[in-house]
Amino acid sequence: MRITPSPSERRRIENLADAIKRRVSETCEKLELEAEIRIDGSVAKDTWLSREADVDIFMRVPPHLTREEFERRCLEAAKAAMKGYKTVERFAEHPYLEAWVEGVRINIVPCYNVEKGKWQSATDRTPYHTEYMKTRLDERLRREVRLLKRLMKTANIYGAEIKTGGFSGFLCEVLTLNSNSFRQVLESAAAWKRRQTIDVDNIYAGRQSEMYDLFDEPLIVIDPVDPVRNVAAAVAEKRLWEFVALSRALTKNPRIEFFYPPTRKPPTSKKLQAQAEKIGSSFIFLTFGRVNAVVDILWSQLYKTEKSLRNVLEEKGFTVHRSGAWSNEKNLNVLVFELERNRIAKTRKHLGPQVERREESERFLAKHLHAPDTLVGPWIEQERWKVYKARNYVDAALYLKDHLRNGGKDTGVGSRIASTLRTGYRLLRETDINKLANRDVDFARFLSEFLTGTPTWLRWAEDA
Repeated sequence: MRITPSPSERRRIENLADAIKRRVSETCEKLELEAEIRIDGSVAKDTWLSREADVDIFMRVPPHLTREEFERRCLEAAKAAMKGYKTVERFAEHPYLEAWVEGVRINIVPCYNVEKGKWQSATDRTPYHTEYMKTRLDERLRREVRLLKRLMKTANIYGAEIKTGGFSGFLCEVLTLNSNSFRQVLESAAAWKRRQTIDVDNIYAGRQSEMYDLFDEPLIVIDPVDPVRNVAAAVAEKRLWEFVALSRALTKNPRIEFFYPPTRKPPTSKKLQAQAEKIGSSFIFLTFGRVNAVVDILWSQLYKTEKSLRNVLEEKGFTVHRSGAWSNEKNLNVLVFELERNRIAKTRKHLGPQVERREESERFLAKHLHAPDTLVGPWIEQERWKVYKARNYVDAALYLKDHLRNGGKDTGVGSRIASTLRTGYRLLRETDINKLANRDVDFARFLSEFLTGTPTWLRWAEDA
């Protein structure tokens, strides 16, 4: 099968993993860092996809190390071990190192070497996850896991990192183990409800209400090695319901395109312009350069800033239909806002108190009757006072420009992004789409998907 590594590919990845493991182990010895070096993750569990191997090397260090020592010394050792290779510092609960060796992504992750249940960091559970799955997954189930991962990757809902907010590899394994087959995972997911619970080892048998007390996420999947942890905690609600809808579509109309979609040419700026004109909305693009943050923090800041700016626009009376964030994770970041219109009326109707409420009416009249920003009224409509007030801003782009004069940090813009915005940014409209699309082909693809709105897999389902 295309998803299963061939014997030669498997040997190559295993040899590479062993070589990196030795390299990290030798480096730790040189730096006098006591650590048990092991291979974990999908390679260790044999659930990785052909041509998509990620090698996870875990450094299990003694629990007596302080958090500062843990982060500093482990990251130092990882960087020294990968000297000469392309590396990127990543951040989950704590820093770890991503490196690329022979075209394969290598993650070097520190954790504490603790007894089960005595966790000191989130990654302490991973070795236990590995051992658990190695004893529970046979060859057939590993193949079923691969099918689920392939499907989720194609639908862009795979990965628990902040950027995606989707299903982790371990979660895919737990779901498959619980249902005993890929198809049954889909059939079960097609009927999921809010606050769905999955307890593969029946830890909470007869005590299901306790799960609702412990967890408030829309999907609850009990961690078999840590019963007070929800494996699905990182799954965004949007991703959950995308998987539910995807499961329904695939079970109704099984097609290879759900797993291996046809290659599509990058959209031209002319096509993107036509898409935007067809919608008829107004668009604002906030573009800015490099943000001084590791990738995971960058995405957290991007989503925070997107939400903040959307809120302030709506508070000023602009109707925001949709918004989105994109980044090449290097030197180009874009926030896009689709508005009903970029310019709104100069006046807004302000609702006052009921006339029968005497004191409130007197305060309302005192405030608005001769106010400079009162354009019409006050007057009585039905039983209430009304007044037309002048808006401070009628142009969304001009408002954002003033709002971001100092970076916008005081009103919810991410602090790292605010620092970048203070050095410069650009506000572009739908008429500037060609400028954006020509800068980065991946952004052009993102924008095309944003403008289209429909998930690609839904289009395949409709083609039947």
